[in-house]
Amino acid sequence: MTLQQINAQNTKLWQDIGSIADNESLMKRLARYVAKLVKEKENSAIMTKEEYMAKLERAEQESKNGEGMTMLPGENLSDFLKRNGYEL
Repeated sequence: MTLQQINAQNTKLWQDIGSIADNESLMKRLARYVAKLVKEKENSAIMTKEEYMAKLERAEQESKNGEGMTMLPGENLSDFLKRNGYEL
């Protein structure tokens, strides 16, 4: 997206917000939605369906190639993660 397009988009956004600024109900909905978007941006674990499916396919291929990590019998998740270099 070009700088000109970004500026036009920002201008339109502010104009639209201005047009609903006198409606308390719409402003509350907007505030909730903006808060949701901020959380989404901060949460790096969120991915699209396509990203998830690609990640799943890579993991399946790694498992077929013997490259995956396997939990040992009787091992709990904390021990498994520690054994594989994760800090808890």
